[in-house]
Amino acid sequence: MYHAIVFFPLIGALVAGLFGRLIGARASEYVTTACLAFAALLSWGVFIEGGEAVRVQVATWFTAGDLTVDWAFRIDTLTRVMLVVVTSVSTLVHLYSIGYMHEDPHRPRFFAYLSLFTFAMLMLVTADNLVQMFFGWEGVGLASYLLIGFWYEKPSANAAAMKAFIVNRVGDFGFSLGIFLVFVLFGAVGFDGIFPRVNEFKDATFHFLGYDWHALTLACLLLFMGAMGKSAQFLLHTWLPDAMEGPTPVSALIHAATMVTAGVFMVARLSPLFELAPNALIVVTVIGGITAFFAATVGLVQNDIKRVIAYSTCSQLGYMFVALGVGAYAAGVFHLFTHAFFKALLFLGAGSVIHAMHHEQDMRNMGALRPYIPFTTAMMAIGTLALIGFPFTAGYYSKDAIIEAAYMSTRPGHTLAFFATVIAAFFTSFYSWRLFFMTFEGPARWVHHGAHGHDDHHADHHAPAVAHSATAHEADGAPGHHEGVAHDDRGHDVEPASHAAHEHHDHAPHTPHESPLVMTIPLAVLAFGALFAGLIFKNRFIGEGMDAFWGHALAHGPDNHIMHDIHNVPRWVALSPFVMMLAGFVVAFWMYIRRPELPHRLAEQQPSLYRFLLNKWYFDEIYDRIFVRPAKGFGIFLWKQVDGRAIDGAGPDGIAARVIDVTRGVVRFQTGYVYHYAFVMLIGVAGLISWYMMTGLPKGAH
Repeated sequence: MYHAIVFFPLIGALVAGLFGRLIGARASEYVTTACLAFAALLSWGVFIEGGEAVRVQVATWFTAGDLTVDWAFRIDTLTRVMLVVVTSVSTLVHLYSIGYMHEDPHRPRFFAYLSLFTFAMLMLVTADNLVQMFFGWEGVGLASYLLIGFWYEKPSANAAAMKAFIVNRVGDFGFSLGIFLVFVLFGAVGFDGIFPRVNEFKDATFHFLGYDWHALTLACLLLFMGAMGKSAQFLLHTWLPDAMEGPTPVSALIHAATMVTAGVFMVARLSPLFELAPNALIVVTVIGGITAFFAATVGLVQNDIKRVIAYSTCSQLGYMFVALGVGAYAAGVFHLFTHAFFKALLFLGAGSVIHAMHHEQDMRNMGALRPYIPFTTAMMAIGTLALIGFPFTAGYYSKDAIIEAAYMSTRPGHTLAFFATVIAAFFTSFYSWRLFFMTFEGPARWVHHGAHGHDDHHADHHAPAVAHSATAHEADGAPGHHEGVAHDDRGHDVEPASHAAHEHHDHAPHTPHESPLVMTIPLAVLAFGALFAGLIFKNRFIGEGMDAFWGHALAHGPDNHIMHDIHNVPRWVALSPFVMMLAGFVVAFWMYIRRPELPHRLAEQQPSLYRFLLNKWYFDEIYDRIFVRPAKGFGIFLWKQVDGRAIDGAGPDGIAARVIDVTRGVVRFQTGYVYHYAFVMLIGVAGLISWYMMTGLPKGAH
């Protein structure tokens, strides 16, 4: 059964990838989707059945000296949860893509990449050892590169794919060093050889970079560096918003169930190590809190509907790491579980909006869509309610548990994490309702946009991010932006987003239309999960049945009582997420429904703050100045000076060129005339005699 869950997506990927042209696009869609659906059904069966942890041997991968690495599946509660999340969301994304990508001529390649992505993630979550986990880890990175850059004709898609790949390599370097250190300490990479022995190294040290480090702390920090890259945490987050260049189903798959949750899963899986490295957990807590706050602030002013949801993902991942950092591993994985449903719903709902708007992604060119796409509107409303933590939705149970755990924790950094997550809850509610109101309520800005093209007389007063006024942008000499024009990451005018995905769509006035059934059915299924997943599974994940449910899948040290302490939080702490959610809704309603001129006025009054948030705290610019430009300059120096002037100058353009010149002169004597050859022979004899006369005969010669 477990073999089928893991390998059926691979079979689908191979069929679509190798035989897609032969069997056709439609058959490729059906084969890959059917393989994923079968894997999802088996995963739910395994999850519902539960049971003790088992190890399933597949094969011996390789043996090198004393190191033997098996290819095996570690099936415990954590694995079962991840199997359900990955296969369920991937199946719905496959089904949705049949409708969303129906015009694309390269559908077999797309579905092959999707299934390959899922297989790599399944390899990661079923890993029985760190080497196999790293294999899946890198497989997910490769597949994400292929999917983000799927529309390779677009330079922006290629750049985004490369950015995701390179930024993840930074984190993966730390992850690989962490694996090496764990092997040095334990002499093993298998979890069964590591976890039972962690207490032996509780006080061990390791000499690194001239200092003696607490060995487990150093190992966990290096491992967490990998999680920061894959899960887009603060400082290594810059690739995530750019990943929106891929097709919308890719965004849903990357952001909901697979790639970005890999880091959360890895820390949860290695919780026995992290539990004995309290200083590493402090770093996890602080980074998670900062990420939750930072991403929420940037989401306040984004215009692209997918980018708003992308920063929401970044923020919610911060919540998950806060939970892991304070030792509430069950709450972190529970939020991963619930988040998969409502975030996939939001992304696929956004894709339905984009489909209805003929591939328009700019919220400034939307509005008043509710009467035209009522089902999509309802689905987006459900996803929004779950994201902001409306009572009794999926997000309510998991997000509130994390905030309460951050408050009740006694570990350093918990206060920062608590206030960061509470404030982020307010921002989350605000930007979520801002997206909803700009897209589905207010005036129909798409009528004006469709009838008159990109007209800068259309002043949209419905969002701070829309107010690209001369006051806000020319304060530092930057040119003002025109409404209805898409902008790149640095705010420069680029090709309108509506042209970016499919050039064959014109922009004549059109009426938005509801998506086909193949796209709306996945929305309905995800909406059910967004509404009821928390209510159904709360008791198992974080309630009274928690200990029996998790077993030994997650670490719980003797001093770790956080999951029981959250039931004793003060009432004001328990109410704070609800108050923030309500406040965010009221402010968004006031600014975008009752007083739509306010955002424009605020942007003009606070141009520096507005630009700061719009440009994402200038991280891309800072990294460009610190890393990208020096790297390019160094590369150009190596190219021009070292390779061109030194190596080529001394080699092909130097000695080799002179040899060629000499030979060109010598070959002129090969004329076919005997007297020319005799003349050359005389010159040679004269040269030899002269040499011996000047230097004498060699020793021993007679």
